[in-house]
Amino acid sequence: MPVRALAIFVLTALILSASPAVSRRELPPTRAARKVAPVPAPEEVLGFRPGDDRKLAAWASVVAYFKRLDEASDRVRFEELGKSTMGAPFVVATISAPENLRRLEEFKDIQRRLADPRTLGKDADRKARKLIARGKTIVLITCGIHSTEVGSYLSSMLIAHRLASSDDAVVLDILRETIVLLVPSLNPDGVDIVKSWYDKTLGTPYEGTEPPALYHKYTGHDNNRDWYAFTQRETQLTVEKIHNVWHPQIVHDIHQMGRDGARLFLPPYTQPVEPNVPKQIVEGYTELGRAMAAEMRRESFKGVVTDAIFDAWTPARAYSHYHGGVRILSETASARIATPVNVKFDDLRAGRGYDPRKTSTNFPDLWPGGQWRLRDVTDYMTTAAFALLKHAARNRGRWLARFYETGKQAVRPRREGELWGFLLPRPPARGLSNVSPLSHILTTGGVEVLDTDQGMLVRMDQPYGAFARALLEKQQYPNLRDGRGNPVPPYDVTAHTLPLLYGIEVKPLYSPIRYKETSYAWLGGLFGCSQGVGDVAIYKSHVPSMDEGWTRWIWRNEDGRSDIASKLKCVRRFSLEDAEARAGGLHAKYDTIIIPDQSPRVILEGHKPGAMPEEYTGGLGPEGVRSLREFVEDGGTLVFLNRASGFAIEQFGLPVRDVTAGLKRTEFYAPGSILRIELDTSHALASHLPEESIAWVEDSPAFEIKGGDPQAAARARVVARYPQNSDPLLSGWLLGGEKLKGKAALVEVAVGKGRVYLFGFRPQYRGQSLATYPLFFGTVRPTRKK
Repeated sequence: MPVRALAIFVLTALILSASPAVSRRELPPTRAARKVAPVPAPEEVLGFRPGDDRKLAAWASVVAYFKRLDEASDRVRFEELGKSTMGAPFVVATISAPENLRRLEEFKDIQRRLADPRTLGKDADRKARKLIARGKTIVLITCGIHSTEVGSYLSSMLIAHRLASSDDAVVLDILRETIVLLVPSLNPDGVDIVKSWYDKTLGTPYEGTEPPALYHKYTGHDNNRDWYAFTQRETQLTVEKIHNVWHPQIVHDIHQMGRDGARLFLPPYTQPVEPNVPKQIVEGYTELGRAMAAEMRRESFKGVVTDAIFDAWTPARAYSHYHGGVRILSETASARIATPVNVKFDDLRAGRGYDPRKTSTNFPDLWPGGQWRLRDVTDYMTTAAFALLKHAARNRGRWLARFYETGKQAVRPRREGELWGFLLPRPPARGLSNVSPLSHILTTGGVEVLDTDQGMLVRMDQPYGAFARALLEKQQYPNLRDGRGNPVPPYDVTAHTLPLLYGIEVKPLYSPIRYKETSYAWLGGLFGCSQGVGDVAIYKSHVPSMDEGWTRWIWRNEDGRSDIASKLKCVRRFSLEDAEARAGGLHAKYDTIIIPDQSPRVILEGHKPGAMPEEYTGGLGPEGVRSLREFVEDGGTLVFLNRASGFAIEQFGLPVRDVTAGLKRTEFYAPGSILRIELDTSHALASHLPEESIAWVEDSPAFEIKGGDPQAAARARVVARYPQNSDPLLSGWLLGGEKLKGKAALVEVAVGKGRVYLFGFRPQYRGQSLATYPLFFGTVRPTRKK
């Protein structure tokens, strides 16, 4: 037995032997003995049972149901933590035995002390054993972050109802040994966005389609990629008011996936696992995921796969992995929103690590195909949730022991030659600085950042040092290939190095330094609007683009938190949709038009006729192209981001070529990586920037100026290019980097009286690439007489 596993086994045995016997008086009383109102079933409030075909609940109805549970059951406490991005209640239900609910502050304190063993002082192991004997397994269940995955927010009510009303032995054991924190939706706004569209299209040819707009105001599906940058209000509330208060040992994140593969995914995850995830966490999610899968199979649920499809690389999806808790991602196959589908067995398609038409060790029970309904989705979800809760209850001592062991390993003294810490520069006394936003991210994630006479110091011997390390060091993603030599795509992206994205030099320390803590206050400063105020329009396709949402987000006005663009107050921001773009006359309204990252075909054609109602089809079309050309020829500025650059090259006949076009993935591949670029600082966009910067490259073009027509080529100027004589990769994964050497990453082309800027990268990537914000903002300036 490995030493770590042995240590946990011994500690668990000691804890269990020290645990006091549970008397009958400590068991929750039966429902008949409670002096409360009858516990309502969801259908009594909603008018239908969650999981019924073609039925979705509005967010107000979900909140109303949980309020009724709070009133009727002494096992439930329901509270509003704050407001969502669009002002909806953001809520959580705390569910446990009544006697546990009366002692919540005590259990929070136990969690806090076990999470940071430094608080225990001398004889920490003995004190920890006593705390663990009193503690409970804390389980956070999160639902509905992706709003078209409707099964999870509906299942939240089914899970809560059973916990609040059932007196069977399994439920009583769960209530006694665990505290369940249930978030019915991590995106309440999206619940109503999806319901409104589904109800509108019900009974039409478009029933079951996704809305023609993002289902989170700014980020759409990317709200599940925000768990280290903390940009969105919903993420902030969850981290600050649940994770950092309760330090859950287990997080169950309930999702849905495509309908043509397995019926349910559970961990363990496929490789790679991010190297800063503690081994205790890997052991924990492997044990729990396999136990859940075995339970599901015993209950005759078919098509359950483990160790496939999803990796555990990015911290953008797994906050708990760096904070002492395992993340159990469950992904259930989808219907068409709430509309049944028929899936033939022969139409099932292989995924990474398995084939749903063949048995294997990680996929032993085939699903035969057939009708798949929303009720199937909720049945799989609720059964999986109770399999998790049963394991959490029956292995309470083991879960708390593992939690303590993780914290103990995190705070241990570092060995000679081991990474001891990171040193960040101090921000200037006043003025703009990216150090403070980076420090804010770290401290939001529970990391201790010390102001010292040497700089901003982050030591590794602290509970969440691994979280800091994951964000501060460069990533080296493994060169994974399939049997044919093709790169195996990551589930998300491959780099998350914040100092590079922020343009900050960070020094790793491999031995202790002497330092004095100091008191330091940074006075942020603002640029003035020396060029006046510009009116910018951001193109908004009816085929939703998350890059468009992020572009709107950086000019948001709601709260200004870490919001450089709105602080500058040099921009008025508008959205530009297809109909307005086709109508023309754009330069009378706008100085700059931004076309966010989207494929050239989608920008031009949008939804195909018949795929959506007519008013949402067509894209910019020839009229929109003509209108944009008139806009720039009249003196306006057009800015194209990443893949959208191809639209400009094709439609305007620009003297530029994408050197990556037509290359196979075996020849060139950059699946979300940070690359080095060199800036022409004689150009106005880069005049105030260092000569070297970064580019976020993900399905990105790279350019060269065509030389056949010298007059046309003279209209083009390279603002940023990849280095000629060095590897462009800074963090992540890059195949065929030699294809980029000396090629352009940012080009300015004169068209008539105006300018077109082609960004071969995403300069505002997920609100994180602050190093390239100035290049992006610099394109927005007044071009009209006002």
